[in-house]
Amino acid sequence: MSAPTAPSAPTARPGRRDSRARKPLLYVISSAGLLIMASPFLWMALSAFKTKKELTASSPVWIPSDWTLASFRDLLDQLDMPRYFLNSVIVAILVTVCNLLFCSMLGYALAKLNFSGRSKIFGVVLASLMVPGNLMILPLYVLMTKMNLIDTYAGLVLPFAAGAFGVFLMRQFMQSIPDELLEAARMDGAGEWYIFWRIVLPLVKPALATLTIFTFLGSWNNFIWPLIATNDPDKYTLPVALATFANDPNRTVGGGNGMLMAGSLLVVLPVLVVFIVLQRHFTQGIATAGMK
Repeated sequence: MSAPTAPSAPTARPGRRDSRARKPLLYVISSAGLLIMASPFLWMALSAFKTKKELTASSPVWIPSDWTLASFRDLLDQLDMPRYFLNSVIVAILVTVCNLLFCSMLGYALAKLNFSGRSKIFGVVLASLMVPGNLMILPLYVLMTKMNLIDTYAGLVLPFAAGAFGVFLMRQFMQSIPDELLEAARMDGAGEWYIFWRIVLPLVKPALATLTIFTFLGSWNNFIWPLIATNDPDKYTLPVALATFANDPNRTVGGGNGMLMAGSLLVVLPVLVVFIVLQRHFTQGIATAGMK
């Protein structure tokens, strides 16, 4: 009788070995892409703390040798930054709140209520998504002028109080809510407002967080409409104020560039804070949307 042979060691599959070998390469490529995409932001953030000599140096200086807040102090001295910052905050918050309210209400109606013309209204929403936003600037300006809303907060907020993208997003998420849950609530005597506020909205928090980030980001960075709809400097938002300062022939090149970088950093920071606060819900919303 032959002696029993020892079991051979399991061999690694070629496919698994290839995938392990590719991981470091993917990490390197991803890191290089991230560095390329983040380099303009890093340059802006570091330039806000540079001295005038480093800003005007012939060879680029990435890391400031002497960190200074002079650009921020000069910016606050020459521009009414608290006023512009407050204008941007008011407009962005009002636009975001209006979109959360109106888009969720219309999305609920299109997803869960049966009424005549529902499909036609949804078709209009989809058709409006295909219209470039720049084509709407002239009609909006004429409308706001006839309503005497130029140089007012209402003129900056009302044209963007409800967006077609928000309606579409909320409608798609609310369609995933089981109809049996809503019917059970109606059988218990709950009205539509109660169902909407207490049952539907808590179930679509990821969609609300996603809509909050996109709406706040779009409103905060909006430049064309505030530039057209405001003639009074007291109603300028941050992007308009910085663009006006950038085109000012009286500003000095070195110090002016430093102040522009400082102002741009102040514009970006609130958006980063909003994204960090809502990042978990935003990621959950994207993952949920991918499973639909």
